[in-house]
Amino acid sequence: MESTSVPSITNTPAAASPLLDTRELSKLHWRCRRGLLENDLFIEQFFTRYESSLTQRHAQGMRALMDLADNDLLDLLLQRREPAGEQDTEEAREVLGMLRQSGGTPTALQA
Repeated sequence: MESTSVPSITNTPAAASPLLDTRELSKLHWRCRRGLLENDLFIEQFFTRYESSLTQRHAQGMRALMDLADNDLLDLLLQRREPAGEQDTEEAREVLGMLRQSGGTPTALQA
């Protein structure tokens, strides 16, 4: 039986990366606050789903994505484009995949 639920993060390279402690998690969550509600929906669902298993590697990828302008981030989340430049890293792509899976309701946001 094939499952389309949460990807197993224990089988990813992030499994070798240390988990974020409470303070690091809080700082990352604060850093992820955005000006667009649509982005915040994706990000809040991401933290709800993955918070207890986020690693240093995930934080690195998330920080790279948070360097983007809000509209550019939304384009990535809605799969209108793929990462390029400084955001085109293995860590950022992994987090982007997690954000896309956990995100707000992408079909409702595209309408």
